[in-house]
Amino acid sequence: MEYFDLINKRYSCREYTDEKIKKEELNKILEASNLAPTAVNFQPQKILVIENPETLKELKEGTKYTFNSKTILCVIHDTNVSWHRYRDQRDFGSFDSAIVTTYIVLAATNLNIGSCIVCSMDDKKVREILNISDNYVIDSLITLGYPKNEGKINSRKNLDEIVEYR
Repeated sequence: MEYFDLINKRYSCREYTDEKIKKEELNKILEASNLAPTAVNFQPQKILVIENPETLKELKEGTKYTFNSKTILCVIHDTNVSWHRYRDQRDFGSFDSAIVTTYIVLAATNLNIGSCIVCSMDDKKVREILNISDNYVIDSLITLGYPKNEGKINSRKNLDEIVEYR
C-alpha cells in the first residue's frame, strides 16, 4: 500500500470480530515494530503480547478499553536502558515507545488489521496483572483484531491551525 493511502486509512478500531489474528500477521507487525528508531538506538522498549483468554479478562480490571480484542500488546520501556537527556535527565523512553507504537498500528493497518492505542488505564493494576517490574514504564496498550465494521476517519484540524512558520 502506498504510504499516504496507508496513513489515511488508519483509524482507531473499537469493534473487532471474534477471529484471532493470524500468527504470521502478528509476527509481521512485531517485526515492523523492531524497525522503529529510538533515541541513540538504545531500544529500551519491550512489547508484551497478551492473548491468553484469562489474562485478557483480567486486563478489563485495569482498563475498560479492551474492546474484546483477542490480542493486546502492552508497550513498555526500561528506564535503566532508555536515553536520558544530559542537561535535565529527561527520559525519552516514552518518546521511543510512541514511535514503536506508530510502527505497530501502521503495520497492522497495512495488513487490514484494526488497532486502537489505549493510554487510559490503571497503571498499578495493569502492572500487577502483567507482572511488570518497577524499572519499566507502561506507555500504552494496543488492541488488535479484524475490524467488525468499516472504520470512520475522524475529522482533522486544518494545517493552518497546527503549523506555524517562523
